[in-house]
Amino acid sequence: MITSLLVANRGEIACRIFRTCRALGIATVAVYSDADAGALHVREADTAVRLPGAAPRDTYLRGDLVVAAALAAGADAVHPGYGFLSENAGFAAAVQDAGLVWVGPPVKAIELMASKTRAKELMADAGVPLLAPVDPAAARAGDLPLLLKAASGGGGRGMRIVRELSHLEGELTAAAAEALSAFGDGEVFAEPYVERGRHVEVQIMADEHDGVWALGTRDCSLQRRHQKVIEEAPAPGLDDGLRDRLHTAAVAAARAVGYRGAGTVEFLVTDDGRPYFLEMNTRLQVEHPVTEAVFGLDLVALQLRTAEGEPLPAAAPPHPAGHAVEARLYAEDPARDWQPQTGALLSLDVPQEPGVRLDTGYTGGDTIGAHYDPMLAKVIAHAPTRTEAVRLLARTLERARVHGPVTNRDLLVRSLRHPDFVAARLDTGFYERHLAALTPAPDESAVRLAATAAAVAEAARNATATPGFARFGAWRNLPSQPQLRRYRSEPDGREHEITYRTTRDGLAVGTEGVRVVRAGRGRVTLESAGVTRHFDVLGRDDRLYVDTATGSYAFTALPRFTDPAERTEPGSLLAPMPGTVVRLAEGLAAGSAVEAGQPLIWLEAMKMEHRILAPATGTLTALHAAPGLQVEVGALLAVVTEPADHDPEASEETA
Repeated sequence: MITSLLVANRGEIACRIFRTCRALGIATVAVYSDADAGALHVREADTAVRLPGAAPRDTYLRGDLVVAAALAAGADAVHPGYGFLSENAGFAAAVQDAGLVWVGPPVKAIELMASKTRAKELMADAGVPLLAPVDPAAARAGDLPLLLKAASGGGGRGMRIVRELSHLEGELTAAAAEALSAFGDGEVFAEPYVERGRHVEVQIMADEHDGVWALGTRDCSLQRRHQKVIEEAPAPGLDDGLRDRLHTAAVAAARAVGYRGAGTVEFLVTDDGRPYFLEMNTRLQVEHPVTEAVFGLDLVALQLRTAEGEPLPAAAPPHPAGHAVEARLYAEDPARDWQPQTGALLSLDVPQEPGVRLDTGYTGGDTIGAHYDPMLAKVIAHAPTRTEAVRLLARTLERARVHGPVTNRDLLVRSLRHPDFVAARLDTGFYERHLAALTPAPDESAVRLAATAAAVAEAARNATATPGFARFGAWRNLPSQPQLRRYRSEPDGREHEITYRTTRDGLAVGTEGVRVVRAGRGRVTLESAGVTRHFDVLGRDDRLYVDTATGSYAFTALPRFTDPAERTEPGSLLAPMPGTVVRLAEGLAAGSAVEAGQPLIWLEAMKMEHRILAPATGTLTALHAAPGLQVEVGALLAVVTEPADHDPEASEETA
């Protein structure tokens, strides 16, 4: 019997496992890096053990340190969560060799499925349909497009789409480097890339008494950088025959490796309904809550039960009910190549309506660092029908209060309401086709109205800051000079000037057609074009966050006059986030000629590689980056200088 469980992970999944442990009366142990010393999963655990260092390779990927932590804390079992060491057969063996219970599949099953190349061979022998691999060294134009994949691990790391043979070698190098950094294994393989394919998976649960459940299907087709963004269960639009084929193949895969515990068998379904085996994840999936919601199960509790040697509760799983949709809330800017964001998370408030579930590893006041995945939370909605679940999730996200770094919240809301998603026209190219429409420029009138509310709230705060002074100052019979406030909207960088003055009737703003109905320090009511709207305003330092019923806005308060010393030299390449320089373009040095859009510097942050591109065609006149250099956001990496006779308008006409 398990009495104390160490979770060899962090963040949201650690907190989620702890929740089940508390319900079952199991004591909890966390491990944490120096960067996670104040993290939510550490605060929620009964006991916590430090893993010195910050980088994953020095902490969460050190199986020897994790096992030692479990023994030191008196744990009798280890749950790996997902990512990190969750599919590492050597770690699973080390846990068991230390006399601890491993809450996961048998070591042999992990070994057989750990390498995607070996797993495909095994599945072929078991009669499971699959895509034939392609030897990159022998690839020809007719084999394109190709998908490069890391042989170990998942989560989109080490994956690249190759559409031109001239790019193959460079993308192989990049994929191998990313895979090595994320999983300690740089093996990469290639297979045909299926355009407009759907990513459909089957959740399985197995015990050591030959019981295997196939717990329906999930659609995970909406992905960015090969990482899932929105998932749902059951996968919509599958006919009974296809669904039965997927269930049968998933059960065959589990039985072929003597599986035990929770696992997922992933398939690519072509637009004409043909399924192909992709891989088997020998762990719990990030998207497991949608299956839990539909089947009314706690998959972590079942994992613990099967790890203790107990059989599944019945020969067949319970009947599913309703539909569930999950959205992953990331600290990232979709409009800027999905750039991860860091900094203080001031607020994370998601409405807890019936049918809504929040899984998160953060609370307001936490800091989002650069060492780990930028996912803040998963928001799940469950309802009797797909239409109701999608609508509930979109509205819940729209009403959420998320203050701090830029997030993908608005993208999620628009995705859920996009006609193709509403009609269940799903495939992995969704964001490639629709990203521009899903990340439009902000509506200027709406932003200005929000900026006006920010100015009114600031005026209210200033007017009540000193006891004894009249609200907004005393009214005089002479016109007062208008007060001016300047804001920069984030992240688009546009500036807004708002004026206001005190009148006989209260505060009046210079925004045309807008009347102040109520001016509070934190809540403002404005009337515009006959419509009354409420604005909640939160101010922190020079930032103001304005939340409305249909969206949120962030502003930076600006001084009345700009400091000339703050100007940046044209052509400067600044680090968009904290990270580590992993490599430079071949032969890059001061004096090198570069082309606009050419990748110059590769920066690793939040477990992903990010390319720094040349902003223009010209000469690299300064280079401050070198492999291994750790940089902060805004650090100067290089300077590209355009030719003195360069005419941007002429270049555009020529192009």
